[in-house]
Amino acid sequence: MENVVGDRVLIAVQAVNISRLSTHPVPTVPGTLIVVAGAGPKDSNGAGKSSFIAAITALLGDEQWRFASGAKTVAELLFNAELATGAGGRQWASADHGYIVGVFGDPARAAGAEPGAGPGEQPGEQPGEERDDEPGDGLEPITVWLRVNQEAPHLEIRWTSGVYLAAAPSEAERVARADEMWLTLPRSAGRRDVVARDLTKVLYGDRVRCVSFLSTSVRTKVATNLLSQPLNEISPERVFEAVAALTGLDAELDQEREARRDEHAKRVRAVQAAQRLREFEAESRTLLDTFDRRDAARVHLAEAMRCWRGRQARRLVAAADRDEALAAELSRHRVAAEQAAEAIAVVRAEIGTLKDDTLDRRLAEARRELAEAQARVAKLEADRAVAENSADELRGQIPGLEEARRFADGREVPAAERELAEAGQRLNAALKALGVADREVEGAAAALDDAEGGPAAAQLRALAEAGVAASGLLDAIDVAEHARDETGGGRAYEGLRNWPHEHAVIVDAAELEAAARALAGLPGSVLVSAAGVTVVGAFEGVPTGREARIKAAEQRLNRARDAQEEAARAVRRAEDGVAEARRRLDGAKAGVRLAEIERRLAERRTRLAELSDALAELVPRVSEAEREVAALDFRARTRDMEIERLEGRRARLEDERDQARAQEAKVTAERAALGLDALAAEWGGTVEGAREWLAALPEAEAPLTAEEWWRAAERRLEQALRGTFPSDGPSDGSSDGSSDGAESGSGEMPDELRFLLRERSEPGAGRTAREQATFPGVCGALASYLRGQEEYERHQRRQIEAQLATRQRDLAAADKGAEEAAQSTAVHRAALTAAIKARLTRVSEEFEKLDLAYGGYGATLEFPVPAAPSDPEQRWAWKVIPKWRRGEGQGYVPYNRRANTALMDEKAVKLVCAAAIASSGGGHLCLVLDELGRNLGKEHRREAVALFRRIGETYGITVIGALQDDMEPYAIDACGQYIKLRRSSDAMPYNEPPVIIGHDRHAPRVRALMDYVTRAPAATAGAP
Repeated sequence: MENVVGDRVLIAVQAVNISRLSTHPVPTVPGTLIVVAGAGPKDSNGAGKSSFIAAITALLGDEQWRFASGAKTVAELLFNAELATGAGGRQWASADHGYIVGVFGDPARAAGAEPGAGPGEQPGEQPGEERDDEPGDGLEPITVWLRVNQEAPHLEIRWTSGVYLAAAPSEAERVARADEMWLTLPRSAGRRDVVARDLTKVLYGDRVRCVSFLSTSVRTKVATNLLSQPLNEISPERVFEAVAALTGLDAELDQEREARRDEHAKRVRAVQAAQRLREFEAESRTLLDTFDRRDAARVHLAEAMRCWRGRQARRLVAAADRDEALAAELSRHRVAAEQAAEAIAVVRAEIGTLKDDTLDRRLAEARRELAEAQARVAKLEADRAVAENSADELRGQIPGLEEARRFADGREVPAAERELAEAGQRLNAALKALGVADREVEGAAAALDDAEGGPAAAQLRALAEAGVAASGLLDAIDVAEHARDETGGGRAYEGLRNWPHEHAVIVDAAELEAAARALAGLPGSVLVSAAGVTVVGAFEGVPTGREARIKAAEQRLNRARDAQEEAARAVRRAEDGVAEARRRLDGAKAGVRLAEIERRLAERRTRLAELSDALAELVPRVSEAEREVAALDFRARTRDMEIERLEGRRARLEDERDQARAQEAKVTAERAALGLDALAAEWGGTVEGAREWLAALPEAEAPLTAEEWWRAAERRLEQALRGTFPSDGPSDGSSDGSSDGAESGSGEMPDELRFLLRERSEPGAGRTAREQATFPGVCGALASYLRGQEEYERHQRRQIEAQLATRQRDLAAADKGAEEAAQSTAVHRAALTAAIKARLTRVSEEFEKLDLAYGGYGATLEFPVPAAPSDPEQRWAWKVIPKWRRGEGQGYVPYNRRANTALMDEKAVKLVCAAAIASSGGGHLCLVLDELGRNLGKEHRREAVALFRRIGETYGITVIGALQDDMEPYAIDACGQYIKLRRSSDAMPYNEPPVIIGHDRHAPRVRALMDYVTRAPAATAGAP
């Protein structure tokens, strides 16, 4: 199962035994800025803000927890009595497990507050008014439980449909209730639970749902926080580390470094393992071989004592049994050979009778006649199928044509075509009228722009188009400072702002006539030149100033727009008329087509009747021919099967006869080879005595043959001797000996054993008898010697064997690992380079979009590809250099150039959001920030926090930030939800109920949590 949560978003969190957090459910509003404040015993510290947001990142699958490695650090979030309070450490016990519970609800976007709207208020709503969204077919809520354990597995995941939270009056009861509810949840992976390594795949389908900046108090390894200090004070390497943490690249870089470390370590281990193995093998080879042989010798000797006696008994009993069986078998073979010869003669006669060809000739003739009849039937059937298909197609067209014919209203095709032509003419006329109205609107709008353009704007534009140089009268006048005050001179200057001065332009006297012609269309224009002052034309109305001209232009524009709307309505009516006329024409044509189809359908029906009659006559003849062919074919197949059966029987009988004769000769020779009398003499008793001896053996040894008994006894004694004295040949007893107490040479062999071995190995006749005679003595002497060495050798062998096997496995694994690591490191680095460039390009694009969308002029990222480090411990150091434009049309400026603090804070916020958006892949994302705005100046904090909210609501990102005391006043007004964690005394191990203020416009989500988020008498928590 994958992507259980799907498109749902987090709407509530409950922590049980997680740090000092209260077990009260905390609702969350998706797609906005959620600030988490704290009220500890002294200040905001000590309330568990960092632990709260860290629990959310673990629930949402933040890869900085290293889920693939088991997420061991998540266990550090569990309640620790010693860290919670000094006094509480003696009264409370640390938790060995806890729960992080998340409710995921319908992804319908939470109504994002517009800039300026406070928490709990939405644009256009009255305070306290609840918006009841239509639930529609929204996704059913799902509750995910993460069980956090001190011991492995550190994370176990289960889930269920609906809202499933622990509810009880007190903290202790909610903790106990959580354990009970966990046991009722179904196991998420059949007979086991999903663990940390599968969390992101199972819950979120490997989609990134959370990126974060967390402090060292909750995670040992912390990425650079771009918001913790001025951006221009962070090196390009640390900027890349921050972006990598937000986009998931840090895990891939760690994998690359681990690959290099692994390659180097595996090469070193391979060399060391080979050296250690060679040294140890040289030291222990002789001892290990000796101990192995002696250990095996003890087993062989114990078995040899029991095996040699069974050989003689088994040979005698087996020979007697075999002789009886061979006599009976010989009689059976003779009888079988005679019977087989008689049966062969009978079968040959039957086969000759059956091989006659009369039946075959009759069957061939019947098949030919049947094929001809079937061919005629097939042709008729094909013709009928074609006719039926054609008729079906014609019938299928009739309903549609009848429906279309109704639109004609009884009109013929010529009449409908005339109506369509007339409707087209009316439409063309309406379109022409609309074009005239559009041009009038454009002219009126241009006149209004000219009237609003300022003093003499229209006159200067007309003169410029005519090629006459001119300037405004008022633009050419400089007013002295004393004329700009409130004295009479200032009032005189204000008088110049009216007509005629406002519409006066200065031209050269030589171009006065050309200027007058150019301004003929602007009555009331004033030309000032060396030749005097000239007023052009007369006003259409009373030009009492700029306001009057603007009003006249607006009236003209309104009249033009009214005419334009009327023309547009006429066009729509004409278009409707054309559509109606076209439907009538189509209906008339459909009537003509329908008559033709009905005529063709009648022809098809006549043809079908003729074909059916022909088939009715031919089918009985085909059936009769088929019955005749089937009968003849059955008789022929039956005859062939009988012949085949008889041939097989004859072959089997001949084989049986030959085998019987061969077995008869073989059994006769085998009986002669048994030598039963000689075997009885060797045993020294009767067959019955041998049977009794064998009957007393264990059930497992009863089937052994005589040869197996003796081979086992001889082989095991030989192995025992060679394993005990590898330097002494057991046949002659000679050896050079060895002075080493751990090795066995002839110097350690007892004299008694040496004498017996020499005697049994003397060449000549009777050696087997000597070996049998000396067998008990040799076994006794050897057993006595081995008992004296057994304990010491067993101890030494266990130690040497264990070390040798371990070192051989280490060497093989080290060699293979070193070779594979070298290949995988090169491949991984090439793939990682492409992945990093693609991810950083995506961040750069989002950085550009955010900067342009929120008051900037464009931004980008520069990231040169560095060379791979040779040191296996060195991280692959990439650099990211943020750049932005400081003005329209300017080039990009690196981030470390001197700039004001507000600009740096703004770009840092946008870069963080860009990295988060790039990592989301278009899905729901949660950006979690610790110490939000800690580095921001007081004058920039409110703007930065508001920017986080606007970006989050625009892109559907839930931004969760923990605050210090000095940031709280600025964040309250700008956030979409406010959460305050409280702990008033160090003596309290757990927090008090949290304060929550927010608003979720998606009413079904609120109603789903209503039963779990209540305002109890002793609590101050509020439901969003």
